[in-house]
Amino acid sequence: MSAPRAMFDKIWDAHAIVEREDGQTLLSVDWHYCHEGSFHGFNYLKENDIPVRRPDRTLGMADHYVPTTSRSLDDIGDPEIRSVVDAFDANGKQFGVRVLGIDDPNQGIIHVVGPEQGLSQPGLIVVCGDSHTSTHGAMGAMAFGIGASEVAHVFATQTLWQARPEALRVTVDGDLATSVTAKDVILAIIAQIGAAGGVGSAIEYAGSTIRNLSMEGRMTVCNMTIEAGARCGMIAPDDVTLHYLKGRPNAPDDASWPAAEAFWRSLPSDANAKFDREVTLDAALIQPMATWGTSPEEGAGVGEMVPDPATTDDADQRAQYEESLEYMGLSGGMAMADIPIDRAFIGSCTNGRIEDLRAAAAIAKGRKAKVNVIVAPGSMPVKRQAEAEGLDRIFKEAGFEWREAGCSMCVGINGDLANAGEHVASTSNRNFKGRQGQGARTHLMSPASAAAAAIQGRIGDVREFEPRTL
Repeated sequence: MSAPRAMFDKIWDAHAIVEREDGQTLLSVDWHYCHEGSFHGFNYLKENDIPVRRPDRTLGMADHYVPTTSRSLDDIGDPEIRSVVDAFDANGKQFGVRVLGIDDPNQGIIHVVGPEQGLSQPGLIVVCGDSHTSTHGAMGAMAFGIGASEVAHVFATQTLWQARPEALRVTVDGDLATSVTAKDVILAIIAQIGAAGGVGSAIEYAGSTIRNLSMEGRMTVCNMTIEAGARCGMIAPDDVTLHYLKGRPNAPDDASWPAAEAFWRSLPSDANAKFDREVTLDAALIQPMATWGTSPEEGAGVGEMVPDPATTDDADQRAQYEESLEYMGLSGGMAMADIPIDRAFIGSCTNGRIEDLRAAAAIAKGRKAKVNVIVAPGSMPVKRQAEAEGLDRIFKEAGFEWREAGCSMCVGINGDLANAGEHVASTSNRNFKGRQGQGARTHLMSPASAAAAAIQGRIGDVREFEPRTL
């Protein structure tokens, strides 16, 4: 009998073509997603007269650079940015790659669209020149971001050399308290293991808390795996996964569904599968979270205090805390609930799905924002669904700005920026210095918490708000 295997091992072994003496393995790639920033890879192909190996397994998405104020590229004020978007469309046509531009009814953020269209499925290897490709691991896939040279390699060969990572299982058990969401779970995980806690590892998220999350929640958790330094994150496919996939445009049809389901149900880790490391969290101890510093690991519950650097004996950590607090304009020991908010952003590949917008709208309904708020749906299908449910009206009546689909304020290269010194309640994934604008100060949190912060003008505690029926 073969030894018990983890889900990651099953997927890796099924895609391994050959292993070199240095330990690098050549893997076959099922889906290569790309966006406007992939021009380096296309340029390599043109310079060497190489075609895209599998254009039918490559999907391009205009998401990072496109405006969210309208569906017109003429609204891109920076000519250099406009040229990148135009080149992406031209490259797609030249190499036979389908590109969903802003005029496509299914356009959106690639990490929202892939699962939404039923392209990302259990057991696949999915890559993209974007670090948050780990999102697709929520489907039971092995998904990770790649660099510019690797993008060119996958374009040309539909394969990729990789070193096999260690296996880390993060188990979260128990019931989440009211108003505690998947975003709070992943922020709590990163706060516990650190921004480097997953380096060199593939994370499998497990436990009753994870199993009880919706697919949208699972995608949020896997999305931020990279913020813990890990190569990829994944969640075993189950009834929730299959229900999500059934009937989606590119999911198996009725005739092929039984075989696909049988394969998918074989993927979860075997009983007694060995992991190199194990981490456990108690869901009952997780409260609504927000970051106070300039790394996703610098987060705390909204009912807690900002750490005081003077209380740590670790000189390196003390220096890091001091630097973060200076940039953020905060003081150690102050209450998280007293942190002011000048602007809010609801959207991104982390929290731009319909479930996220509903959660924010339930807080915004019948209330008024004290600050500027941008709401950018993760895709055009999400936007249409939100409008059909009347969520756009709720946001507008609360003073929130309803936008088009795209990465928007998460990445800050499309015109959606905060001003220097502003504190931003953001549902995105990174709070690095300048991420949302030079000198901008980002506080990561859930959609409901961001809506509450916009209404209060401070981080506050979303548990003080009674969600309203939509």
